[in-house]
Amino acid sequence: MSAEDRFHFISVAHNDIVDPVSICVRAIEGDDSGRPGIFWINGFMSVMAATKVSAVSDWAQEHGRNLVKFDFGGHGKSSGSIKDGTIGRWLKEAHAVFSEFATGPQVIVGSSMGGWIALLLNKLIAEQGAGQGSIHSIVMIAPAIDMSERLMWQKFPDDIRREILARGFYERPSAYDDGPYLITRRLIEEGRDHLLLDAPLAANCPVQILHGMKDPDVPWQLSLELIEHLEDEDVVLQLIKDGDHRLSRDQDIARLIATIDRLG
Repeated sequence: MSAEDRFHFISVAHNDIVDPVSICVRAIEGDDSGRPGIFWINGFMSVMAATKVSAVSDWAQEHGRNLVKFDFGGHGKSSGSIKDGTIGRWLKEAHAVFSEFATGPQVIVGSSMGGWIALLLNKLIAEQGAGQGSIHSIVMIAPAIDMSERLMWQKFPDDIRREILARGFYERPSAYDDGPYLITRRLIEEGRDHLLLDAPLAANCPVQILHGMKDPDVPWQLSLELIEHLEDEDVVLQLIKDGDHRLSRDQDIARLIATIDRLG
């Protein structure tokens, strides 16, 4: 692995976890061509070695673009347990990575839950700053906005809600992994502190959204609701009629890269 493409580990302390979480970060250094860097935010139970982000990483290296990606706590090469994961903790980790590794304007790319985190990160940076980096624009792929409430709790039948309240978790079967997704009571309840669709929302930067109309996990209508909710004018939604949730086919990835490339 070259000096321009290496792993780093940074420690992020959470108030309600005894041991700090060691977050694994991969920073790809381009040729400083003056174009915005790319800051990738994974989805729930996804990692930085997944198909889309790997393809975007390869493209970034070929074109001399800076790119930063990382695994959330409890995911991939990072330490911690998924059972401790919450939107607030993952947002704090994303902010820590951005503050440490992002330099100059960044195109934030958030996939699924990463789209929700991207908007929350944009808001947090506007309030607190983040080192030497700034947000140039945001790209979201099937953004799972307010996921824990809209796509989990409100859609779960009563028996699953009772199980979450009684046991503290529910093991949701996954179409993407061998094992189930662990949905915890902590994730649901803490997520309510970060809901975005119950108050005015402004990104204050260009926003591009890609969403498959055959997405079984995040309905494309949620992206329409997000667009209506955003106060910004520079917002574009690309609906892919035959696209699924992941949008990981060659043509989907080409569309994603073209979208990133057009932004800066």
